[in-house]
Amino acid sequence: MNTTGIAQIMIPQELFLMLGLISLVENILVAVAIIKNRNLHSPMYYFICCLAVSDMLVSVSNVVETLFMLLTEHGLLLVTAKMLQHLDNVIDIMICSSVVSSLSFLCTIAADRYITIFYALRYHSIMTTQRAVAIIAVVWLTSITSSSFFIVYHTDNAVIACLVTFFGLTLVFTAVLYLHMFILAHVHSRRIMALHKSRRQATSMKGAITLTILLGVFVICWGPFFLHLILILTCPTNPYCKCYFSHFNLFLILIICNSLIDPLIYAYRSQELRKTLKEMIFCSWFFAM
Repeated sequence: MNTTGIAQIMIPQELFLMLGLISLVENILVAVAIIKNRNLHSPMYYFICCLAVSDMLVSVSNVVETLFMLLTEHGLLLVTAKMLQHLDNVIDIMICSSVVSSLSFLCTIAADRYITIFYALRYHSIMTTQRAVAIIAVVWLTSITSSSFFIVYHTDNAVIACLVTFFGLTLVFTAVLYLHMFILAHVHSRRIMALHKSRRQATSMKGAITLTILLGVFVICWGPFFLHLILILTCPTNPYCKCYFSHFNLFLILIICNSLIDPLIYAYRSQELRKTLKEMIFCSWFFAM
């Protein structure tokens, strides 16, 4: 029971640890596969690699926090209240950086797919490797800086409101972009008669569909957490809201599941990435024999 008298849903720490470790391994494999395969060295896959790193932040924070809790509960580690506070702040910054960077990279990939489809002939001059690297640097710098600011002032409702607003704006931006993309793509495809250009657009649309799936999974997995933040702002003392707050551990499980599901989507939707992952796994298994 918590201070409100509502029973909290208890989830075994071992489950958090297991999901976190699986997610961490999956995302490391995706990042290494993209780095290893030169055929995947393109702006879109650079952004996907960064998305995997964002998921890794959630996995690492979950594994570290769960290990500390398990070791403390079994008397194997003595931690002071100050150390716990510092650890909690670091973990919160990692999780906040993950959500901000994930949303930013989802928007970036959406813009990249939009340029690929509607500005195919100018794509390589618009989205150069240098610009992609600059975008990645700006996103990470902004994510870490804003997350640190959010954690320092986490008790201020204005900070929570900013985070929720950012979540809403990025979803609206991506949704509008995709709506425009899918509506005009059909009309645009009729004007392209050359076979090689049709194939180029088909590949671009496949990438757009992949990101649509990623965005949908992100909303499903992170949506309950952001609804939690909205209710904190709008009805923190309402009994129904307090009942919703008691499910917070389930929201955390969903967030971890997002990090676990994303690599499966990458592998399923990309034949080249799937091939590289298979080679890496089989080679690791062969040398372990």
